[in-house]
Parts: sequence; C-alpha cells; structure tokens
Amino acid sequence: MVNLVLNENMKIYRRVRTWILVGLMAAFVLFVNIIEWHSDGKKAQGEGWRQELQQKNKQWSEILKQPNLGDDDRKFYQEQIALNGYHLEQNIRSTDGTMWDGVNGSANMMILITIFTIIIVGDSVAGEFSSGTIKLLLIRPASRVKILVSKYISFLLFGMLLLLTLFVISVLVNGILYGFGYMDLPLVSMNADGQIVEKNMVLNLWKTYMLNGISTVMYITMAFMISSAFRSSAMAIGFSIGALFAGNIVMGALHRFDWSKYLLFANTDLTQYLAGHPFQDGMTLSFSIVVLAVYFLVFNLISWLIFTRRDVAA
Repeated sequence: MVNLVLNENMKIYRRVRTWILVGLMAAFVLFVNIIEWHSDGKKAQGEGWRQELQQKNKQWSEILKQPNLGDDDRKFYQEQIALNGYHLEQNIRSTDGTMWDGVNGSANMMILITIFTIIIVGDSVAGEFSSGTIKLLLIRPASRVKILVSKYISFLLFGMLLLLTLFVISVLVNGILYGFGYMDLPLVSMNADGQIVEKNMVLNLWKTYMLNGISTVMYITMAFMISSAFRSSAMAIGFSIGALFAGNIVMGALHRFDWSKYLLFANTDLTQYLAGHPFQDGMTLSFSIVVLAVYFLVFNLISWLIFTRRDVAA
C-alpha cells in the first residue's frame, strides 16, 4: 500500500500542472494580501483604531434607522456595533492594521485549495482510463481496492499540503507587511446565545483551518467519485467544480425549507459554528459531522462500486 501511495504521489508532483497550480495559489495569496495592506493596512495604527471603530458605529447606527432594512442586515449591524462597543469599553485593539486581519482573511481562500485539488483529482481516475495507463496499474498484484485507496490517500495528502502552504504563506506575508506584533491579541466574537466572548486568536485560527480542511476532504471525496464515473477528465473536472458552485447557490434558494439541513452543502462549512450562525436554527456541529459522515461513506461506496466493476478494455 505504501509503495502504491508513493507511486501516486510521484504522478501528482511530476506533473507541471501541479506546480503551476501551487504557484498560482501562492501568487494569489501574495497579491490579495499586498493589495489589502496597501489599501487599508496603515489606517489603524496606534490609537487610531478607536476613532475608526467609533466612526463605523456612527455609520452603522445611521443605517439601522432605515425603515426598509432587512432583518438579517439589521441583526448584522447590531452585532457589529455591539462588538465594536466591547472593543472600546475593554480597550481591546481591533484586528484592523495587524497581521491577524490578513491571516484570518486568508482563511477564506480555502475555495482555491478546493478548486485546485478538484482539478488534480478530476484528472486522476478519468485520466487513467482515457489514456489507458490504468492497465499498467491493474496488471500489478495489488487489488483494485488498494489502487483506489492509494489514489484517494494521495489526493488527501495533496489537499492537506495546499492547506499548510496557504497557512504558512499567509502568516509570513502578513507578518512581514504588518509586523509580528499583537501576538496575544484576543479574537472578540459573539456566540449563538448573543454573548460577546474572547477567544484565543491562534487557537481559533487553527480551528478554522481544521474545519475548512474537513470541507476540503468532502469535496475531494465527491470529486473522486465523479472522476471514477467518467472517462473524460474535462467532464469530471467540469462536473465537480460545477457542483461546488451550484451547490452553494442552490442552498440559498432552499434555505427556507427545514429538510435542506440534511443536504451536503448545508453542512460542509463547519466554520459556521465558530461564528455562531448555523445554516438553520437547531443545527449543531455534531449534527453536521454525522451528516457529512453519511455522505462520506456513500461517496466512497459509489467510487468503490464503479471502479471495481469498470471495464478497461476500451
């Protein structure tokens, strides 16, 4: 099994496409963080953060006076005003103008890791069958199940490598741009009960990356299943990326239905529980983990059924 995994890793990292995607991700992270630093990185230096928060609260208070403001928007502005007020009362500096603002923002770029990994995964099984190289694997004494598992493990490792790369580049870039000060700055947030709490910034950041990593695992598993069903790499990649974006759009339309909480895309973003805003009221982290576990087993079962029974004569 170890040799099979090493062989699959060799296939991944020998491709020029793989390093192009890694380079694109690193370049995008650099570009976005430098642009954000250039545009607002120097706004809240020294005690300037207090004036900035006061100004924001004043602006948002004016917005709350609008009679046609939606309930969700009204709740958002009320929470932000309360959080800013807590910062001012407790004399806790906001993250604006510090490295934590950029590092936390970079966590939102997980979508890049998902897309790039899907591109690699989509060309795995489908590419092997379309090019005929799958025959070179099947003539080995290893069973089809071992071959399938080795491919899956190699893609999970690749996704985790991209996740680690994103974190390291983000910390280094933002540390250089903003300086490595305010390392003990707490993260002030509001929980599901409407209470303002202080969290450890580093611990919360790691939780965010780990929970996003679970989301990446689910998308890798889904893309792997789709790749097992197609002979065309382009179709496998297209369907996987299409499902990624279409799923989030569809969830917005189905949000009003209670049964939508059982759908995959309602549970992939586990960071919703860190923010205290689940997709639907009553959803918990345990609930989402159970739902994802069911989908995980179903996706892998379908991949196994398709791969082990697939004809390689063509």
